Order: sequence, then C-alpha cells, then structure tokens
Amino acid sequence: MTNKPNHTISAGGVILSPDNKVLVVNQNGNSWSLPKGHIEYGEDKLTAAKREIYEESGISELHLIRKLGTYERFMIGKDGGEDTGELKTITMFLFTTSQIELQPVDPENPEARWVTKEEVVALLTHEKDKEFFRSIINDL
Repeated sequence: MTNKPNHTISAGGVILSPDNKVLVVNQNGNSWSLPKGHIEYGEDKLTAAKREIYEESGISELHLIRKLGTYERFMIGKDGGEDTGELKTITMFLFTTSQIELQPVDPENPEARWVTKEEVVALLTHEKDKEFFRSIINDL
C-alpha cells in the first residue's frame, strides 16, 4: 500500500517592481521560491495570494494584472529537497507594486529580494517553480 500525499491548495504571485524586477523569497533559510502559501479557511485564491505576499515580503500595495495559471508540485522539505508527503496545487497571479522596500513579516521567510527576470530561474530551488517561471517569463 502506498501512502497518498496530503494535498493542499496554495496561491501566490509574480510581483513586478517599478523597475521590472521580480520578487523572490527565502524559506527557512535554505530555499528560494516565488511568494505563495496555503489558502486559509474562508479565503479565495486572490485574497490568500495577497496575504502570503505580504507575510513573505511586507508588500501590501498590489495591483492585480491577471491570473498566470496553476501547477502542481511537492512541498520543499527542510533539507531543500522534495517532501513527497505534501502535494501542492498552486495558483499564481501577476501583480505590480510601487513598493520597493522589502520587510518579511513571517519568521519562516527571513529574506525577500528583487532580482531581474533573467536571474529568477537560477535562484529558484524547486524544478517545478523553475518550469512555471520559464513558461510565463515572455508574458511578463
């Protein structure tokens, strides 16, 4: 008998700064991703995405451009590898912001930074995050 992974629903975003850089966030000091997280009870995907972006970066002024799409991947484990115990379905939105200063609120996400579009894929830890970003980069 195989253990079926726990399935969670997450939402997040690709956030563009005024100078067209992309926000990336650090989890647990060992992995990098686009800001996203679990949808809490009573939230819709867009509300959850905005909350997660705020918690992981301190950015609260977000202007929605459009939904970018949905993909699935396993959670990043504490060691930076795949945690096959949790399968995430992630919906991502495209936002712009006029805020430049980054100040993460969530202690599990100690660092956020602006990087050029060309630097994003090299920084992202999870292969599926890289694939997703490659699939949308030309639409940004």
